[in-house]
Amino acid sequence: MWSWRSAATAITVAVTVISCGVQSDDPEIPADAHDAYTGRLEIIDAALGTWLHSTTLAEAQVAAEAVANLVVGPNGPGYGDRNGDGYVSGVNAEGVLPGLDGTPVGLAEPLSGNECVRADVLGGPWVDPAAEWATMERAIEEWRPNRNTMPTLASHPMRVVGWATFTLEATSVEAAHEYAGHARLHVDISRRAADC
Repeated sequence: MWSWRSAATAITVAVTVISCGVQSDDPEIPADAHDAYTGRLEIIDAALGTWLHSTTLAEAQVAAEAVANLVVGPNGPGYGDRNGDGYVSGVNAEGVLPGLDGTPVGLAEPLSGNECVRADVLGGPWVDPAAEWATMERAIEEWRPNRNTMPTLASHPMRVVGWATFTLEATSVEAAHEYAGHARLHVDISRRAADC
């Protein structure tokens, strides 16, 4: 029987699998960095599929936790047991974006020579990672159903973390599905950025 716990285990196992992404044609970007980034986005997309098609709020929240953790990494804001169920979904050693103190550098940073990754994924230069994350946290805090602050964030993965956070605070699976739909748009943009 498939349960939210099974979904969490599958997501965690998927993070440990070595993924085979499309080779980068840009000589400035190492193929293994490209593959690591695109592989992570595939894992995030799979977790997002669970979130989008969940049958219970608990299942959606486990998947949303995994997605947020896969973006922020272990040195990013809020990493860990975001839904308070005693289990960390989306365990990983390095997030998509740099940690709060810039370490680890994140899977997107080695691709920063790609203009789309720099603009759409990183949202600009990460001179002060703590300040970048503080901007995200402020936008999440100020968000209301009738006042969407997510477009103020240049980084699409940060917007994904926002929608995941709102899912973790949701009171219905319908709201969780709506937020997953928003997150899907930003995951798609983040995936396309690597090959623009």
